[in-house]
Amino acid sequence: MPFWSLMVETLWEVQLTFSDPGAFGTLGVGGGFALGAKLCRPDSEIWIVYGDGSLGYSIAEYDTFTRHKTPVISIVGNDAGWTQISREQVPLFGSNVACGLEFTDYHTVAEGYGGRGILLNRANENEIENVIKEAQKMCKQGHSVLINTLIGKTNFREGSISV
Repeated sequence: MPFWSLMVETLWEVQLTFSDPGAFGTLGVGGGFALGAKLCRPDSEIWIVYGDGSLGYSIAEYDTFTRHKTPVISIVGNDAGWTQISREQVPLFGSNVACGLEFTDYHTVAEGYGGRGILLNRANENEIENVIKEAQKMCKQGHSVLINTLIGKTNFREGSISV
């Protein structure tokens, strides 16, 4: 089967199980989307894919997930920056001011809200499959899980326009 055909078939199968807020200023909606998805499909495994900038807007939802017993799994690509903003700001203004973040221990923050946290970095990068399986196991036991994935900087989106 050609790649494009396989992709269309796969997209058709998941069309009602994937939410993307689009590119119009919806930063940080992942927690609310996941909560709604879990309430509508309580037996489904719900995943949130975050950047570290957007996670900062809704990590407190881990308290909501815990209090309302709505376990989800989050994975955050933590590159310690508002990289989408920095990508345009630096060429225009020559400064990265306010775009640099720290490699925050988001996994610890999730634990503070009653969830479970896992750090994925160079020390355990070869264990990614086991990390995912462990997150799935904890989620099935009723715990929300955040996988804090420390990643490096890249210019793969250089030249793209943010809206």
